Amino acid sequence: MADPKGFLNHGREVARTRPVEERVRDWNEVYVPGSLLPIIPTQASRCMDCGIPFCHNGCPLGNLIPEWNDFAYREDWSAASERLHATNNFPEFTGRLCPAPCESACVLGINQPAVTIKNVEVSIIDKAWDTGDVVPQAPERLSGKTVAVIGSGPAGLAAAQQLTRAGHTVAVYERADRVGGLLRYGIPEFKMEKRHINRRIEQMRAEGTRFRTGIEIGRDLKATDLRKRYDAVVIAAGATVSRDLPVPGRELNGIHFAMEYLPLANKVQEGDFVAPPITAEGKHVVVIGGGDTGADCVGTAHRQGAASVTQLEIMPQPGEDRAPHQPWPTFPMLYKVTSAHEEGGERVYSVSTTHFEGDEDGNVQWLHLGEVEFIDGKLTPKPGTERKIPAQLVTLAMGFTGTDQENGLVSQFALDLDERGNIARDGDYATNVPGVFVAGDAGRGQSLIVWAIAEGRSAARGVDRFLTGVSELPAPVRPTDRSLMV
Repeated sequence: MADPKGFLNHGREVARTRPVEERVRDWNEVYVPGSLLPIIPTQASRCMDCGIPFCHNGCPLGNLIPEWNDFAYREDWSAASERLHATNNFPEFTGRLCPAPCESACVLGINQPAVTIKNVEVSIIDKAWDTGDVVPQAPERLSGKTVAVIGSGPAGLAAAQQLTRAGHTVAVYERADRVGGLLRYGIPEFKMEKRHINRRIEQMRAEGTRFRTGIEIGRDLKATDLRKRYDAVVIAAGATVSRDLPVPGRELNGIHFAMEYLPLANKVQEGDFVAPPITAEGKHVVVIGGGDTGADCVGTAHRQGAASVTQLEIMPQPGEDRAPHQPWPTFPMLYKVTSAHEEGGERVYSVSTTHFEGDEDGNVQWLHLGEVEFIDGKLTPKPGTERKIPAQLVTLAMGFTGTDQENGLVSQFALDLDERGNIARDGDYATNVPGVFVAGDAGRGQSLIVWAIAEGRSAARGVDRFLTGVSELPAPVRPTDRSLMV
């Protein structure tokens, strides 16, 4: 274990962010470069050798957290990287983007601030890249089997890397012009700079994974033709259908899904545009949806020079402490202030949009809302609370409803769907079509990045067994396991 008295002698310290007035003027990651690593050995020493590491259960990947905490405490960064990669293909992604259910399950968190697991994780992997410990792991021999992976988000990339390392010839098909899925175009640069994706892709290419961008399966290439070309197919196309808001005035100009707005800002950083076609500059911005995607819209609007930013959430404001029905070690719904919220704007809870109002040119100008409350478990409007707020740009960040079924992928494969509208699969991530598997949000529904990687790894094992009859690839979770749901 690490320092036996570490949790008694040291308090929790987290990564420092750059001053707001500085970081809103650029798109670099919000943290102070180089400030985290010096405190990590001490923070890792707070891991308390608790006997039953509930952090393992809190993490869908089953990360070996106490082990790499011990190595980080001893500053054996190479060993820490090896333990980290034993369960996670892309810790630099989860270390920046995951909400860290492992920390909610940390035993120390029962009566003290939990171990900074996420900060330790990202420090280990960043150090590993700096010291050259992350290298391609090409297979010793090829199996002669071919696999197509549809989608290059975290689930698709994890499945592809695992299958390539197992010796199969893998091609990843991505409908966008660059690899990365939502990691590339949905996550703002200030949360994760895209150089982290680029160097992983180069590692995967060196291992033998092939990438085909600008090809949408179902439209540009028939699913049935793809099935004939490959011995197996993994569908990791995500849950890309955004939840809409069907209220009067929705058709007005200036109202966009978050996934229409955020990718354009990222394309500016990629050099595709000088200025984004949809911008918050000088506008009163309203973000509908209180989750992480909504926060991404808030931070993006700040950097684009919005006149004001208001974020609306239909649910009540969460508390700062665990609710009685969310006891340790479950993942609680807590009030959190992200880096985007630190930068300004207003957050309004328990409100629902009634309609939009526009000008004579059809541009949105006002958003009408009213307060709501729960009565007998039903969300009910509160009379007399209606009002309007200025809104010249509105982004809808209310989540996703499932996999795109209009492009032909589901129908051309003749895939069965479950009761939630996701692609149905069994315990090996296999669909009703022999040789076709599904991983990530396409089968699970909208979820966390850590679940996507875990499912990609698990699906790879199912594919490997299908192709060879046996597999030595690890299987972190099964799709029927609900005990880790967050």
